Parts: sequence; structure tokens; C-alpha cells
Amino acid sequence: MKTYIIPSLKLTGLLILICSALYPLLIAGIAKAAPGGGKGETLEVNGKVVGYAAIGQNFTDEAYFIGRPSAVDYNAAGSCGSNKGASNPDYLASVQARIDTFLVHNPGVDRSQIPAELVTASGSGLDPDITPAAAKIQIKRIAKLRHLEEADLLKLVEKQTEKPLLGLFGVEKINVLKLNIELNKLKQ
Repeated sequence: MKTYIIPSLKLTGLLILICSALYPLLIAGIAKAAPGGGKGETLEVNGKVVGYAAIGQNFTDEAYFIGRPSAVDYNAAGSCGSNKGASNPDYLASVQARIDTFLVHNPGVDRSQIPAELVTASGSGLDPDITPAAAKIQIKRIAKLRHLEEADLLKLVEKQTEKPLLGLFGVEKINVLKLNIELNKLKQ
């Protein structure tokens, strides 16, 4: 019996040390090296924090790019999706209302051209990113409202497009808050 208990206690002690001390310290060290020092990447304009890069924002002004809808009204304390299936009548009504609203604010856009992420909430309800296609479809509206050239907005969208990690992992995406901060810097 002593043959099994002593090695088991040693192994238990070693695993407690690794799992409850060394691993958390390693993760904390990695977080300190990340943007924001493990507290999240805050975005500032004129020294004032305007948001977090990893949390979606609600832009209601037509002169800005809009991001994904949120099932939790952009409340980071309650991150979740809607949990409604694609055949749920309430879900379908919500999506249809978002499509109708988008079409009203973006005349000339056909329903089939609207990227899905502009009318469906993400799994977290806080997705801060959209695809380049979702940004490009909004260029005409923003150019008209801000009296800017569409070509200048296209260059801005292309500049703000983040490529997949190592060119392999993920998709091209644009952080909507960062895009709108840069949009405000353009001359009107």
C-alpha cells in the first residue's frame, strides 16, 4: 500500500503546484505582454477612452459604419446569443426588421446584397468586427452624408482590413470602432 500512496501524494502535490500556481502565473505573464496589459485594448480619442477593441459598439448615427447587431444590447456583462433557431418566428421577425431598417438607410442596395452579419447577432452578442463586404456596402451612404468621395472611404476600409493570422487562420475583418475613429479623422 505504501508503494502506491507515497507516489500518488507526490504526484498530487506536483499537479496542485502546476495547476494552481505555475499555470496561472504563466497565463498572467502572457496577458501582461498583450495589448492593454491583460486589461483589454482600450481605444482613445484625444486622451479619452471611447471603447474597447474587443467589444462591439452600437452606432446609431447614419454617418458611421454599423457593426453586427447584439442580442444583449451590447452589454458586456451579459454576453450571449439569442439562442433562437433559424426557424423561430421571433428570430425571423427580428432579422426581417433589421433587413428593412438597413434597406431604408441604404437606398439602392438590394436585399440579396446585404451581408448576413449586418442583420444577425453573433454568438457572443458583442462581436466588434465585420467583413470588408459589410463595410463596403455602407460606403455609399456614409460618403453622401459626410460629403466624402467613395474612393477615399474605400481606401480607408482597405487600410483598416485585418488579414487572417499568418495568412491562414481566420477571415479578413474590420474592427468597426477603429474604422469609425479613423473615419472621423477624414476631412469633410
